[in-house]
Amino acid sequence: MSIRILESAIADLAGGKDFYDHQEIGVGDYFQDCLFSDIDSLVLYAGIHRQVFGFHRLLSKRFPYAIYYRMQDDVVLVFRILDCRRDPPQLRTSLANK
Repeated sequence: MSIRILESAIADLAGGKDFYDHQEIGVGDYFQDCLFSDIDSLVLYAGIHRQVFGFHRLLSKRFPYAIYYRMQDDVVLVFRILDCRRDPPQLRTSLANK
């Protein structure tokens, strides 16, 4: 199983890193490391997560973020990495164009 992170998810990661770096220096790097670790776990656990808005949703273990992905053959496509503190209609809109 391989993982492909789409540009939209990479932009989400960069935005989250910037947010946490503004809170305290170094936390943004920790954020990225944790989220990449969560994404790497999809090699073993892809497909077992609950579906929300038509995507599988993996909740991050350390940050209030969700990784939205779909599976195509032997590839996990990571579409978005979104802050769970957002308003649900805003989350739905972020995922609607994918």
